[in-house]
Amino acid sequence: MLEVKGVSKSFSGVPAVEDVSFKVEQNEYVTLLGSSGSGKSVLLRIIAGLLTPDAGVVLLNGEDVTDLPCHERRIGFVQQKYALFPHLNVFDNIAFGLRHREVDPIKNESLVKQKVSETIALVGLIGQESKMTGQISGGQKQRVSLARTLVTEPKICLLDEPLGALDANLRERMTIELQNIRSELGVSFMHVTGNEFEALAMGQNMLVMSEGRIVEQGIPQQMYATPSDLITAKSMHNFNIFSGDDLHKHMEAGTSDKLSAAKIKKAMHCAIPMDRIDIVAASAKAKGLRAEFLTSEFLGNKIIYFFKTEDGHVCEVEDHMSLRERRELTASTTYALKWKSKDILYYDENKQLLG
Repeated sequence: MLEVKGVSKSFSGVPAVEDVSFKVEQNEYVTLLGSSGSGKSVLLRIIAGLLTPDAGVVLLNGEDVTDLPCHERRIGFVQQKYALFPHLNVFDNIAFGLRHREVDPIKNESLVKQKVSETIALVGLIGQESKMTGQISGGQKQRVSLARTLVTEPKICLLDEPLGALDANLRERMTIELQNIRSELGVSFMHVTGNEFEALAMGQNMLVMSEGRIVEQGIPQQMYATPSDLITAKSMHNFNIFSGDDLHKHMEAGTSDKLSAAKIKKAMHCAIPMDRIDIVAASAKAKGLRAEFLTSEFLGNKIIYFFKTEDGHVCEVEDHMSLRERRELTASTTYALKWKSKDILYYDENKQLLG
């Protein structure tokens, strides 16, 4: 369907995207996760035809579209800030692309009305057609932006942080609705976000981008549980990352069963899931990594406990409320943190997962 092969782009000699290659299959929802400045928006603009790559090609259904202008690619682009026309109502915003596109604009107003009405029903905007964009909510504006793209029947739809401007409740609702809309239309979606929960929840396939490169791609559930790249592990915000040397120093103390010393010595980095760490009272007999309790953060369905080790490393412990009652810990008190060796992930000098 969509294939990106060896795409690179620099600005004033500074690389923004470097040798990026991946595929998006027909009728697939792909999420691209990356922090600010990772190059994800630049990559999206290259695919859309708004930027020309310095190297590499963009293929759509086997056709090289690298040099085609954006209006000839049949690629939809939904932007984070909506980019709606304030002087047009909802209906006319959605109809704009049908009426004014350079290739095959629709002059038959009956056909325009039919297509726009079908799309309005699809995105849940019935009854909002005559309202101006200043009279509707943020969630409705996002739907208008999406509808304006979908009504033109693109081959693939690119979404650049489409939920970033929405509040938490709207974001959660739109997460489900975007998946339903894509499924009903049978159109491939490529969804760019800096939010790992959004990327994990929505993607059938997920890419992780850092410093202009794709560092890992695969099934979200697998990448969350056992990320193959340390950058992915950090992006999940689910692991405490130690150097191999630091963990080796705490080898006997921090685990509740025997560790392989050779494996830890070989590892440059070790990742321990936040929700696999137990907290016990520190005593002369208690084994565990000694750490001072700093504070906790209640997040509704879970609590995060923050500790500081003797060498200043901040360690987080996550408790899910459905599995454990809230702990009563005393600030500035030292506790012992324990985990099992089987829960540790080991990474080499190239930040790749060791087998």
